[in-house]
Amino acid sequence: MSDKTAAILGVGPGLGAAVARRFAREGFRIALMARREESMEGARREIESDGGKALSIPTDATDPASVENAFERAKSEIGDPEVFVYNAGAFETGGILDLSPEKFDECFRANCAGAFYAAREVLPAMAEKGRGTIILTGATAALRGSARFSALAVGKFGLRALSQSMAREFGPRGIHVAHTVIDGQIDTERVRGMSPDRDPSTMLSPDAIADEYWKLHTQDPTTWTLELDLRSAVESF
Repeated sequence: MSDKTAAILGVGPGLGAAVARRFAREGFRIALMARREESMEGARREIESDGGKALSIPTDATDPASVENAFERAKSEIGDPEVFVYNAGAFETGGILDLSPEKFDECFRANCAGAFYAAREVLPAMAEKGRGTIILTGATAALRGSARFSALAVGKFGLRALSQSMAREFGPRGIHVAHTVIDGQIDTERVRGMSPDRDPSTMLSPDAIADEYWKLHTQDPTTWTLELDLRSAVESF
């Protein structure tokens, strides 16, 4: 195992777990962060059964103090993250007149502000070392504000802007910041349960997405990707 650490905020049984497993296979110690302990348990067990090191830290991405405490624990127990992936989010549909201000604000914190809170925790050490990777998981809503999707789109638009701003500020200091547009549904047990007859080729494989995240981390600095959009070959766009 290397002495490198990766932190994933927003770990569930889909993409978050896949990213954690992918970086663990490369010898990274993994800080798993999610609101619920059970969301992280499967990934932790898989990583440790393969001889890796994973630390589960209950974290509320919408609460700056919770995010700060989570990273303080990660740093003290397994080291400063060289890689940080923000995969948290909130999905709430409703018209402008139907959404409450409280729900709108909650979604914005989960879809955007949480990445800002977390970035502040990892950037100082990355900047001091002159290297690091930050990947922010976005969605189609980062590019298009559809009717009844304002609670999602506003946060995802903001996340994309945050990525661009961070990349321009910290790229020259050796930190690769990338935003991904996940254009389609990710193939998870929950999605398959909702549509048991759905063709898997119409969904994005979480393991395949995780491979792309690893490629982002290992890119040569002369060809860094700022934004990567991913979709199934049969997805309409």
